[in-house]
Amino acid sequence: MRLLIVSGLSGSGKSVALHVLEDLGFYCIDNLPAALLKAAVVDVTAGVQPKSRDLALGIDARNRPQDLAALPDLISQFRLQDIQVDVIFLQASDDVILKRYSQTRRRHPLAEHSRELVDAIAKERELLSSVINIADLVIDSSRTSIYELADIIRERVDHRETGSLSLLLQSFGFKHGIPADADFVFDLRSLPNPYWTLKLRGLTGLDDEVSEFLESQPAFIEMHDEIHAFLKRWVPHYRKANRGYLTVALGCTGGQHRSVYMAEKLAGSLDAFHESIVIRHNELSKQGLTKS
Repeated sequence: MRLLIVSGLSGSGKSVALHVLEDLGFYCIDNLPAALLKAAVVDVTAGVQPKSRDLALGIDARNRPQDLAALPDLISQFRLQDIQVDVIFLQASDDVILKRYSQTRRRHPLAEHSRELVDAIAKERELLSSVINIADLVIDSSRTSIYELADIIRERVDHRETGSLSLLLQSFGFKHGIPADADFVFDLRSLPNPYWTLKLRGLTGLDDEVSEFLESQPAFIEMHDEIHAFLKRWVPHYRKANRGYLTVALGCTGGQHRSVYMAEKLAGSLDAFHESIVIRHNELSKQGLTKS
């Protein structure tokens, strides 16, 4: 059985995540009281249809604090029963959540008794601190549309085989901010920049001309080899520690050339020893650019 627990801040995209998981064949229950989690799992595992035994449960801050605090021990019990459990936590910056609530004019679930929205968000972060601390995958949706978030859920969850570790190689631009959900961040801004070659300026790291330029730079090759050696050395340790997801962020100034090609090249060189690699180019996806 595969069990996904989806939690996170209100307004960060939990409903989007559950809709995607439902499309992927998971039996989804939203706003489940944490105290009923064990009963729900027992009920599903007693079913006779194998397809119905993939379960996704949405759990939010409207639970009793003691029930949320009990989640880590309960999840450990499930894993001892050979149930693959992944905890997915979605978050976003306060400014983004405030903007989203302003646009939708919905009421925050904790905004009761005249509590202001800012206070409700702070309270929610406090209540869910025990959940984010055990999360296998943290997704920051501050800079993603609902369509991009849906793609991320599909890429990370659907492509992960049972018992494997999903490795995401994510390119980004420092001028747009460091991804808040990265486990490792590598800074490529010291490498020669194709942007300063006029004929390459409008291209991306997915284009042959850019890859040829970077392959001719000894510093680029050296950095690739060192990052590759680091990941090859340490990714297996995360797999042995039963981590389900690992996110490696590779950044250059704009997220268009160096970081994009580095992610692509690393995916190729790591493929020989790691079975589940996902590539995401943050800045290119926002421009609608993909590999041809």
